[in-house]
Amino acid sequence: MALDLDIDRIRELVGEGVRDKVYPGAVWAVGDRANMAIGTPGVPDPDRPDEPMRHDTVFDVAGLTAVLAVWSSIGCLVEAGRLHLDEQLGEFWSEVRGHPLGRATTRHLLTHTAGLPLRTDLGDLYGTHPRDIRDGVLHEAVRRPPGEAVEYTDRAALVLGYLAEELSGQSLDVLAATGVWQPLGMTRTCYGPLPDEAAARCAPTGLDDSTGARLKGTARCPSARLLGGVCGISGAFSVLPDLAAFLRHLLQPGQDGGQPGFGPAWIQESLRTGTGTGDLAPAGGLFWHPAPGTDPGTDDIWVPHGPTGTGAWLAPKQGRWAVLLTNEFYYSGDPAPLGHVRDAFRSLAFA
Repeated sequence: MALDLDIDRIRELVGEGVRDKVYPGAVWAVGDRANMAIGTPGVPDPDRPDEPMRHDTVFDVAGLTAVLAVWSSIGCLVEAGRLHLDEQLGEFWSEVRGHPLGRATTRHLLTHTAGLPLRTDLGDLYGTHPRDIRDGVLHEAVRRPPGEAVEYTDRAALVLGYLAEELSGQSLDVLAATGVWQPLGMTRTCYGPLPDEAAARCAPTGLDDSTGARLKGTARCPSARLLGGVCGISGAFSVLPDLAAFLRHLLQPGQDGGQPGFGPAWIQESLRTGTGTGDLAPAGGLFWHPAPGTDPGTDDIWVPHGPTGTGAWLAPKQGRWAVLLTNEFYYSGDPAPLGHVRDAFRSLAFA
């Protein structure tokens, strides 16, 4: 059965963002367990106007990395019995034992209640060597005791990425690829920097401070670049078909035959209002939060933290998902215009 959507209005909305130079182009999709409507207005690169946007254009998915790689890998470790959400980190992770972070739990990190510092300009804080950054992030004093407040910070994803590597003995890119992406058939999802052939199909983002050239196949996020392209905050690249496979799995695990290391238990725990946050507000799930302005009891539309030029939404009760991929950082990177497009797109996608 076809999707009940106002596709013409969605096309008009996303196309307006191209005309208003909110972004050079976009790839959008709305789907359920079996159907999908897509659009590809604009171009990846205004300097190459004859090359249109395609459904398989590669995007720097930026903040979605935290869900595609970190949340997924942590779920694999939890379901394998190798990680317990409510055990203090210092009890099993020697690197943080005796440091303020050691009193936090994995659940605190997943719900942004660990009391972590909010600043994420890692190079300015700790220097440029990955070992110094890791030591600084894991050993710095916290802002407040764990469990006291919900305060979003990218550091939660960074710390969880380090934790996943520690417990698995694998780098985060390998862990995510073997445990999640490959089993789901996400063959074009990977961490950068991308090889030349893949980078040629990538939508460029901002300017490289050192060369002045457009970043294309290299993460825009400075933290990811400092850490060699692989970290929990950012650094992953993907395409619409891969993201569709990922979101379909969340709606109905295993329906397409893919069997990553996490399944229904982890998904249900993560997409449950108030998971681990008690009376704290906003009370979300595990790395997923109700979409702004929605009622989780009725709308049930979930979104990962840290929206950038790319976005994803999931509505389990409605059995629907949506994706909007843009390279807004080609222009100003001002979040307000894209925020208006994103909010309207979400309303149309889940009407």
